[in-house]
Amino acid sequence: MKLFYDARYIRPDFHDGISRYTTELANALAKQTKVTFIISEEKQLGLLPDSADFIKIHPPISPLEPLTSIILNKYKPDVVFSPLFSMGTVGRKFKLILTSHDMIYIHHPEPPLDIGNIIVRLGWRAFYSNILPMRITLNSADIVNTVSESAKKEFEAANLTTKPVIVTPNAPRHLEELLDELPDVGKHAPRNIVYMGAFISYKNVETLIKGMKYLPEYTLHLLSHLPPEERYHELVAMIPEGAKVVWHKGVTDQEYAEVLADNAIMASASLDEGFGLPVVEAHTLGVPTVLTDMPVFHEVAGEDGALFFDAHDPADFAQKVKQLDDRALREKLSAAAKKHVKMYSWDTSATTLLAAITSLLQ
Repeated sequence: MKLFYDARYIRPDFHDGISRYTTELANALAKQTKVTFIISEEKQLGLLPDSADFIKIHPPISPLEPLTSIILNKYKPDVVFSPLFSMGTVGRKFKLILTSHDMIYIHHPEPPLDIGNIIVRLGWRAFYSNILPMRITLNSADIVNTVSESAKKEFEAANLTTKPVIVTPNAPRHLEELLDELPDVGKHAPRNIVYMGAFISYKNVETLIKGMKYLPEYTLHLLSHLPPEERYHELVAMIPEGAKVVWHKGVTDQEYAEVLADNAIMASASLDEGFGLPVVEAHTLGVPTVLTDMPVFHEVAGEDGALFFDAHDPADFAQKVKQLDDRALREKLSAAAKKHVKMYSWDTSATTLLAAITSLLQ
């Protein structure tokens, strides 16, 4: 079997969610079968297996992207897997699996804050303005991949694709390996609230910030890289008087682990998610989580692994945080979360993906 894996979404500078998913799944899959990686810059090889076979073509945002399948045909792959869906499929002569992580941008067509090119932003909005372009794109594949059962159910409810849908979930980084000892959640009531994620509107960081009005004894730690200046000042203006909010401006994995281990709670008021990777990362350490009451967070945290709140109610968020002063509750949530998170591993996801790949050649 000649299997190609589209690794052009790897960001060698720092990972976003797609980059980390691309990298981790690529490395896990390469342990189970021979893979040729499609890259767009040689720095990406530094995050792939040593001595990996590869070909180099244009980046995903190139004007050549609609011709990608025609370009790949000359290499005669049997199957191509893409961890996203931007690959052009016209003229393809191979089996293809495309990935849609969620329907977030159909619900919220706002382009990511780091896309500054006006033409790209307009094209983004045009693509996501209704469901039809995504439906046409996914139906051009043989199989559609996604990252959670909740996303799969959403695809089915929206008739997003007529093709079979498989689920290869994200998996957490092993942050526990970066710590001398795991946090003891029963020792002290938490006083640090951690948010890891983007500052785009659907992430709804506003509720966390406004909720600090009711939590004067707590500190909210915003770990991600700062948003563009206008969005940053908009969020800063929301901070209640006297509230403690720390902007970390991006953290290393080591710093991430240390902040989570420091008497912390992981929180998210997101309105839409395909998976929720920071949740499972916190749960590897047994750190309690306070999350939006929506299906995907119930799935990845487990019904007994988190406290859930109304994402539009800062007071409800604060009330759930305060419940974690109860030591017995913290220990119960921590134990359930650590048990549930064991179901997520890159090796398991790679096995599921390889089975789907193999099925296309039978």
